[in-house]
Amino acid sequence: MTLASSPFAFATASFVIAAVLTTLVVPLVRALGLHLGLTDQPDSRKQHSTPMVRLGGIAMVLGFCLALAVTWGLGGFGLLAPAKDQLIWSTLAGALCFFVIGLADDLFVLSPWPRLAGQVAVAFAMWTQGVRIGTIEFPWLGEGSSSLIALPDLLSLAATLVWLVGITNAINWLDGLDGLAAGVAGIAAVGLVSVSFSLHQVAAGFLAAALAGCCLGFLRHNFNPARIFMGDGGSYFLGFTLAAISIVGPAKGLTTVSLLLPLLILSLPLADMSAVIMGRLREGRSPFYPDRRHLHHRLLRAGFSHRRTVLLIYVFTQWLAALALVVANAEMRFLWLALATAILVATVVISRRQRSAEGVFVDPSSPLAAPSDPRAYRDGHG
Repeated sequence: MTLASSPFAFATASFVIAAVLTTLVVPLVRALGLHLGLTDQPDSRKQHSTPMVRLGGIAMVLGFCLALAVTWGLGGFGLLAPAKDQLIWSTLAGALCFFVIGLADDLFVLSPWPRLAGQVAVAFAMWTQGVRIGTIEFPWLGEGSSSLIALPDLLSLAATLVWLVGITNAINWLDGLDGLAAGVAGIAAVGLVSVSFSLHQVAAGFLAAALAGCCLGFLRHNFNPARIFMGDGGSYFLGFTLAAISIVGPAKGLTTVSLLLPLLILSLPLADMSAVIMGRLREGRSPFYPDRRHLHHRLLRAGFSHRRTVLLIYVFTQWLAALALVVANAEMRFLWLALATAILVATVVISRRQRSAEGVFVDPSSPLAAPSDPRAYRDGHG
């Protein structure tokens, strides 16, 4: 099978190109940021001890875009129907817009509400361009049009806005430790690659493969101890792209099964964000109030190290992705689930034994106090 006739071969090429280009571009972005003084300075409230460039998202965006450009240049998009081709470019435009919103926040310190308004505006524009949740299919109602329910425009718009903006901010809030957001997004993207090709959604597979590649390339420089941060620009880009991929692919025409696929893969950051918001609202605080309620903060307080906390979240995410493969009836799905389960159990057992051997004790009743300056928790490196 030649490259020109194999969508999966194009997806593999996109992954490799994005990974290599991102890896090579990150040091250049870091050097430029240091030269221009665009760094996050250390202080007593932050975890890093040296000035850190917060512009790593630029490298990921470049790696992602260049990988898609090469795929297009080699004729990969010619394998797609014109409508799917257009969805790729619409998704890319939306991802760039979300990246610009986050980059502006990194450079000029925007307040939460203008950022949220900008996200909603871009998500609305994406809905008008066909990146939307438009129909829901209920297979048990029978075959044909009787089982397919088209959502009214208003309901379709609301569902699309909540999905795109919600997942974007879930990934942004997950970016609390070195390598956490990039790793989780990369694992989720790999899961979406498998699910998309299982459902014959080639356009989504191309996008997810390029995204997984740029996450891997960036992780080379972002895993603890990180040498660069992705910033809000990077996390917004990752979150929106994951959300949009799940719409143009597995969730485009929602069935009771396909609806579960992106929800399963992304359930950890979504559940974490929901729990944090509910906790803040219950105390009468703003949803944007800075605190240490996130899952990674709780694991740190439980005595797990920085790296061990990140790895635990990684393995749980890969287990959820394997579960999504089972739901999608992918090939060798039960083998992948068995392997993912074994990795999850082994990691949890080893981590608990190592923590006990180290004699770690942390009082769970003494959570770290939230600072008065919300910037202290930006990207979680506070």
